[in-house]
Amino acid sequence: MLVKIFASAIFGVSAQTIIVEVNIDQGVGYHLVGLPDSAIKESNFRINAALKNSDLKLPGKKITINMAPADLQKEGSAYDLPIAIGILAASEQVNSEQLNKYIMMGELSLDGSLRPIKGALPIAIQAKEEGFEGIILPKQNADEAAVVEGIVVFSVDNIREVVDYFNGDIILQPHQVNLDDYFFSEINNYPFDFADVKGQENVKRAMEIAAAGGHNIILIGPPGSGKTMLAKRIASILPKMTIQEALETTKIHSVAGKLSNKSLIVSRPYSSPHHSISDVALVGGGSYPQPGEISLAHNGVLFLDELPEFKRTVLEVMRQPLEDREVTISRAKFTVNYPASFMLVASMNPSPSGYFMDDPNNTSSLAEMQRYMNKISGPLLDRIDLHIEVNPVPFDDLSQERRGEKSAVIRERVINARNIQTKRFENTKVHYNSQMGPKELDTFCDLDDHSKNLIKVVMEKLNLSARAYDRIIRVGRTIADLDNSETILSKHISEAIQYRSLDRNQWM
Repeated sequence: MLVKIFASAIFGVSAQTIIVEVNIDQGVGYHLVGLPDSAIKESNFRINAALKNSDLKLPGKKITINMAPADLQKEGSAYDLPIAIGILAASEQVNSEQLNKYIMMGELSLDGSLRPIKGALPIAIQAKEEGFEGIILPKQNADEAAVVEGIVVFSVDNIREVVDYFNGDIILQPHQVNLDDYFFSEINNYPFDFADVKGQENVKRAMEIAAAGGHNIILIGPPGSGKTMLAKRIASILPKMTIQEALETTKIHSVAGKLSNKSLIVSRPYSSPHHSISDVALVGGGSYPQPGEISLAHNGVLFLDELPEFKRTVLEVMRQPLEDREVTISRAKFTVNYPASFMLVASMNPSPSGYFMDDPNNTSSLAEMQRYMNKISGPLLDRIDLHIEVNPVPFDDLSQERRGEKSAVIRERVINARNIQTKRFENTKVHYNSQMGPKELDTFCDLDDHSKNLIKVVMEKLNLSARAYDRIIRVGRTIADLDNSETILSKHISEAIQYRSLDRNQWM
């Protein structure tokens, strides 16, 4: 007897339906075909034990299993459940009439219970798009899949429940979640707050601008000046994610298996990898490609502390994602794309000793400082919108009892600026100012003659690139949004230039 069970495979952050065909015939043997990996090939041992411990039988006949399309590589143990149900249906232990209405996934334990899988959210989205009535998943993945409206999600503890459901012995209740319970509630539980930062008003202003427009920013200063302290607090002034952003971000974390017990990520990600990270771990990849840190920071913040300590090859692979806001990983037989629209926040010292050339604590020679700076390539720096010098905080500012402005107050201004941008770009694919391309710059960023002349002088003096020209205008547009100004006036461009014109010669 031949039966078909529907499962799903994850490629990138999308899912593709897989048909598990099971045929039972006269003879003896177990044949699994369709490019399965080692984890799938080992499934017969798990399935055999799980069925016996669930009072079910593995038929002693010739079992042939094909995973179609057969030319597509399949991986992981999540196919245990559809293969087991297919075997039971083909041996007439399970009623097969309703099987074609569902996608089912799950890893079997030897006692028949189900373990969680990766990628439940993209699987649910794909099942809905292809018109399936529902999906059957382990209970640990139910909240995640139930976020998708318009499809029934059945959560089960073990394979026995699935068998009894299709045989009509039990009734499973659809699993539901209420997004209002947590998505629309105010999120103020950030562990860090800008009120803790004393002084550094100019730097805090720059970080507010960066947050309002989604701009990349680098902080350059001596040790102890507050670079890391400031960077850790930038997430506290970012606006909450939209539902679409939350779904995009959750899909990536789901595919990577990093959701734990969360059904939907509603707080913007904040990733801070150690400088010993490899290029594959940062941008993604591997034999079976997985998202890297820059994709896990999608719609959030990627903080690279002590930037020159990262290997140059690691930093250089970020150049294309910073420009295109996605990562393309190509293999011989397939190509996957991972979103990577993140806000880069970096910090560094100006020299190996940690100090500027004119600082009495500096012990580095000019040649040593030049070698240190050359670890950061010009093309990478060119993709960072704001270059900020962070100086040590004076004693008077440190000793004062008055606290700084709270993150909640700053966040309100950032949200207002983002609302202006949302309205401005409502009919485009752009969401905030840093994403503007040449078309949007021409449409929304008119410059007066004084601003044009100002930029011209700076570009000629500092030999800035065309990319830097565009980024100055984008930052100027964001400053105007924070000031609630309809046009980009020369004062906004002047402030943008102040935050962009810091070059290597000024650090030394």
